Amino acid sequence: MNNIINKTMKMNKTATKLKSGMTLIEITVVILVLLTLIAVLFIGANIYKKGADRAACILNIRNIQQAVRADQNLNNKREGEPIYGNIMDSQVGTGGLTDQYFEEEVLCPEDTAAAGYTWVSANYPALSSTAVSCAIDTNHAPNDTSGW
Repeated sequence: MNNIINKTMKMNKTATKLKSGMTLIEITVVILVLLTLIAVLFIGANIYKKGADRAACILNIRNIQQAVRADQNLNNKREGEPIYGNIMDSQVGTGGLTDQYFEEEVLCPEDTAAAGYTWVSANYPALSSTAVSCAIDTNHAPNDTSGW
């Protein structure tokens, strides 16, 4: 009789023993945490890319400004005088500025389909003012142009 009781007790102990592993709720929580971290990573990468594009666009505007100043100095022009010749086209980066001062077409990094830069004025700009602006994004304007 004791033998029968011991065997049934052993069977009950093994039958109630829990298996190791994760429940469906735990797996769902882990997946949600991972998806949240991935979403934060993509948002951060997108913000980083926009900041890098803005910095590259401001650098392009500065380089165009230096080309305009170089053309002004080489041709002995004063500020306010009209910009003649092929330095000024309907869009910056095609024609004169590209041929004379840049190796390739100057484009805004956010939009490679169009030049993205427009002339502020048809005249040589005053000191500390830019000759072109970004037509793609108004946030691409430099904060300080005092040394330009």
